[in-house]
Amino acid sequence: MTPIRRRRFIVVSAAAAGLPILPAAAAPGPMLHVWRGNVLGADAVLQLHHPDAATARRLIAASLEEVARLERQLSLYRDDSALVRLNRVGVLEDPPFDLLRVLADSARFHALTGGAFDVTVQPLWDLYAAHFAQPNADAAGPPAAAVAAAVARVGWNRVTLDAGRVTLAPGTAITLNGIAQGYVTDRVAELLRRGGIAHALVDMGETRALGSYPDGGPWRVGLEDPAAPGQVAERIALADQAVATSGGYGTQFDKAGRFNHIFDPGTGGSSWRYAAVSVVAAEAATADALSTGFSLLPADRIAALARSQDAAVHLAYADGRREVLS
Repeated sequence: MTPIRRRRFIVVSAAAAGLPILPAAAAPGPMLHVWRGNVLGADAVLQLHHPDAATARRLIAASLEEVARLERQLSLYRDDSALVRLNRVGVLEDPPFDLLRVLADSARFHALTGGAFDVTVQPLWDLYAAHFAQPNADAAGPPAAAVAAAVARVGWNRVTLDAGRVTLAPGTAITLNGIAQGYVTDRVAELLRRGGIAHALVDMGETRALGSYPDGGPWRVGLEDPAAPGQVAERIALADQAVATSGGYGTQFDKAGRFNHIFDPGTGGSSWRYAAVSVVAAEAATADALSTGFSLLPADRIAALARSQDAAVHLAYADGRREVLS
């Protein structure tokens, strides 16, 4: 299966005097310790503040061990991961704890969003990726019959989940790209907190601030402008919170940009209801899943669900309008 590669939607800066701490520009210092790499197919950066460099290095190493452990369960990028094995054979005996936990969370967000968040859309990804990989692919997309056949293999009701086994109905496959990056971010943030870190910015594909910026102000997060990728459209404050963004412009299958990875599990089509959806919540996994599911829902429904989850939602429309729901 071809995994989804996700672009970076977030730019982070410090509160102090507007000092930028951009992932590409940040450098280690006496208090600021930085690691950059790739996690679950996305660019990742870890910034933590600690007066002792040896302690900071130890905690960064422990964080990377935790990331590697979770990738062995949740990644579509590793042929030996538990998720890939599940998709390959359709059943997984004695599934590891974190995979079970993420799948249970996925079921919860599926129910919360009325099915808009659905981790079983991988057959649609495979269909569109294969279609547009062909020379002279039909610009109108895959044939309607092929889309309907893929939709028939989508749906949480095709997953059987219990503590001892996970089973997929024939032809069904799972992608955790709408929640796993946030989940890994949360686990790293918890590890750092247990290690005594009070100020950190963890981005393992989604972003979570541990505490405030060391000067006492919040971390400043720039939400990317979908119409001008790389440019900031809106800045928000983040302290002991997480933010995640989903946008169809981040992964497009065709040159014309008609088809993207935000799939409607009911129709098999791509969603362009919003140019981007950003969610601020207490945990990155929640923000990650909701930003994906909310991409398919009308604003009034999003507002009600956001209130129930104590979340704030920033909507970007194709015409340039922006709206905040909280």
